[in-house]
Amino acid sequence: MLNRRQTLAGLATLTATGGTLAQAPADFPKAAVKFICSAAVGGGNDLIARIMGLHLQTRWGQNVVVENRPGAGNNIAADFVYRAAPDGYTLLVSPPAPITVNKVLFKDLRFDPEKLEAVTITSYIPNVLVVAKGSRFQSAREFIAYAKANPGKLTYASQGIGTTGHLTGALFEQLTGSKQAHVPFGGAAPALTDVLAGHVDFMFADIGTVMSLANDGQLRMLASLTKEPPPIAPNLPTIASVGMPELLSDTWTAFTAPPGTPLGIRDKYAAAMREIVFLPEVAAQLNKIGVVPWGLSVADSADLIRRETKRWSDVARAAGVKVE
Repeated sequence: MLNRRQTLAGLATLTATGGTLAQAPADFPKAAVKFICSAAVGGGNDLIARIMGLHLQTRWGQNVVVENRPGAGNNIAADFVYRAAPDGYTLLVSPPAPITVNKVLFKDLRFDPEKLEAVTITSYIPNVLVVAKGSRFQSAREFIAYAKANPGKLTYASQGIGTTGHLTGALFEQLTGSKQAHVPFGGAAPALTDVLAGHVDFMFADIGTVMSLANDGQLRMLASLTKEPPPIAPNLPTIASVGMPELLSDTWTAFTAPPGTPLGIRDKYAAAMREIVFLPEVAAQLNKIGVVPWGLSVADSADLIRRETKRWSDVARAAGVKVE
């Protein structure tokens, strides 16, 4: 995972070596911009799309319209953007799935995720390992040791087949050499309900979804699945610190464009959104819900998408995960 320091260092190197960003047309944008969000209104990606849109409107003097097209594992929105004109006026706002692993999970995609053009990854939200407050497990080390020694005795909830929680569980199984019972639900809320009730032993979920439950003492966060502790929970152990550095899992918000969208336009977006996401008021707003500002360049975003596509596609294939 790239961090902010690495991103800024890369920009400094670019400047020092005399490199320049590709240039967008001087009058871009000269009309309204549309962000097609794969999440429903009120979700994390929707919030980020609207924050970015509001600030871009002020900077560029053009309306930014957020249009929500949820459904089909985020594929409805991705397919719409894939077929849009490659002029920079339509961008996809999505989590990783439709631009990485969905090509493996879904039998008949109508679009090629690899042809969507990277713009920027604005931010990420750490995933965490959670158990109920009454769970026998007091630490991640204890949990991992038990899972390895007792294959098949634990159950884990996910938001559904092929979701981040499911694939993270599959990766956990592959790394520990243990098969646990997967219990898919139709979203995070019903999954957490059964975890809280003790009907399911554990779950991998994003920290923004579970933080209030943890603060209220209704569940226990055992570890963050990131290299660095989440800003919202700086004392939470990382998965690397408890002996499983390969079990990294987070959810990020990507802006991508139709195939053939000029690099200069994408660079202009990336530079503007990098500045926006690190504005003190924006960073504070995001940190409150567990979101970590990132602001990756076009090149760094494309590189991350390529690496994550391979990583999670390999996990899905090994686990035989398919979405019917």
